Amino acid sequence: MAKAEKKEKETKQKIKAEFISGKVLTESSDASRELYDQSRYGIMLDNGKIQLSLIEALHLMEKNTIEVYKTKTKQINFDDFSKKAKKLELNFWIRFCVYKDIRNRGYIIKTALKFGADFRVYDRGVKPGEDHAKWIVYPVYEGSTLTWYEFAAKNRVAHSTRKRLLIGVVDDENSVSYWEVRWMRP
Repeated sequence: MAKAEKKEKETKQKIKAEFISGKVLTESSDASRELYDQSRYGIMLDNGKIQLSLIEALHLMEKNTIEVYKTKTKQINFDDFSKKAKKLELNFWIRFCVYKDIRNRGYIIKTALKFGADFRVYDRGVKPGEDHAKWIVYPVYEGSTLTWYEFAAKNRVAHSTRKRLLIGVVDDENSVSYWEVRWMRP
């Protein structure tokens, strides 16, 4: 049965997407709608296309789920897309490492800009819109510093949004360790 599953994966057609003005838009297809419905990648637009963040797009490229084109016929590869994304978004690679690790652990992870954080993470089995996120996540590089003021601000944001604070620490090998912070009453 493993051979049959592998063959099915190989024959499954990749979703085509366009890289336009710093945004990634998928084609309007059953496959892209299924990707959204199953895993909640991106934002579903009225025209049936899905708008992916640069991090989501790079992750899906790495998983061989999508092909990204910069023109109608010119495909962009993983390395070139990564370089462009690093120029467009601050701290892109650190954020990508945390995003990828959390997705690979089976959680749905979405942006959390309106909460003042990088990401929000839903517990396993919970999809956005069905319930609230459990954590807000701040990716950091292990060699960076965080002042007590910055730490307190992040903790206040988590507390005020009724979420747990998760700090994702990325090391030189791109491995991620997590620190969860919670309020405690003595």
